[in-house]
This record gives sequence, C-alpha cells and structure tokens, in this order.
Amino acid sequence: MSGGAGEHGASLPAGAAAMGVTLDDHQAARLLTYGALILKWNKVYNLTALRDPASVLTHHLLDSLAVIGPLARERPSGGTRTRLLDVGSGAGLPGAVIAMLRSDIDVVCLDAVAKKAAFVQQVAAELKLPNLRGLHARVETLPGSYDVISSRAFATLADFFQGSQHLLAPNGVWLAMKGKVPTEEMAELPTGAEVFHVEQCTVPGLDAERCIVWARKAAA
Repeated sequence: MSGGAGEHGASLPAGAAAMGVTLDDHQAARLLTYGALILKWNKVYNLTALRDPASVLTHHLLDSLAVIGPLARERPSGGTRTRLLDVGSGAGLPGAVIAMLRSDIDVVCLDAVAKKAAFVQQVAAELKLPNLRGLHARVETLPGSYDVISSRAFATLADFFQGSQHLLAPNGVWLAMKGKVPTEEMAELPTGAEVFHVEQCTVPGLDAERCIVWARKAAA
C-alpha cells in the first residue's frame, strides 16, 4: 500500500506470524497490493468505511488472516479441492484473502451489490488468482454446493444459516466471523443447524474481541 508501505509491509508478516500464519514474500506483496486496490477503488465504489492504510491492514487484512490457521485445521490442504462460498463478501473479505493463501481452495465471493462483486473480479484478474471469483447474486437464489460457507459480520447466525443451508454440502461447515461470542444468536439457531465449536481469535493491532463460530447441518 502506498504511503508508508515500508512500515505496513513490515507489520503485515509480523502480525500474521503472531497468529501462526507464515507469509512468503509473494503472499505478503499480494496482500499489500490488494489493500492498495481496496483504497483505490474505495474512492469510487465505497467498498469500506475505512480510508487509511493502517486501518485496512488491521481491520481487513489481518482480521481476515485470522481464519487461515483455523481453516487449515478444519480443511487441511491436499486431496480434493475445496469449494468455499463467502457470503456478503463486500470487497472480498475474507474470501479474497483465503484465495491468496490457499491455492487449493476455489473461492466464490458473493455479494448482492454488483460493484462489489466486480471489484473482486478485478482483484482476481490483477493478482492472477484463478481460484477467486466475484459473483453478483442473492444467496437465497444461488444454486450449487459448497464445502465451506463463510461470512464476516454479514447477518445474524440464524439468517446466515437459514439463507445458505441449501448450498452447504452434506459434510460441509459454516464459518462465521464474529466480534464478541454471539451467545443470544446461538440460542436462536434455525432447525437443521448446530454450532460445534467457537474459536476465540486475537488480531494484532485490533483492540476488539473476535471469534469464529463453526457450525454444520444438524443430524436428522
């Protein structure tokens, strides 16, 4: 990212390492270019409320990198390819970041706003990410089957699970990025969904609670 890129470039690998994620030079450069693209397109497309490189680094890049370690434990690399749908992806968070770090995962970033899906398509083209796609559609009307369905502050757990349950593969999982542990939301889950793990996350430079809620289809 321009404007103090040296400083931010140094803190990105360090921040990732603090979460157990090792970035090689190519991955770090890609992520910083992605951050710069968010800031550049933001002037026209209003992708995010954040307007400075430091905030994009912590609140978007590092926050999205927080899922990489947990995702590796749930869906390790190797074997057949994993299909991941990122619902309400906006600028591609965390979907685009996952695509950069996991070339074995085919990522579809879904958003109901056409310009946001177009931005993800631009990111895929500029950063040469054949495993990343931006898609303009509503989750309720989307066909297909996915091994992982993710969201980041998209909706309540009930709305997220209910709206996307027709897309979750039989052995698939939901990955919901949340702030504080959503105790009330977990008490109001729709029939057919069950939470099996809540993972606390600490994001360097981000003074806020973060967690990942993992869920799957409930046994019949």
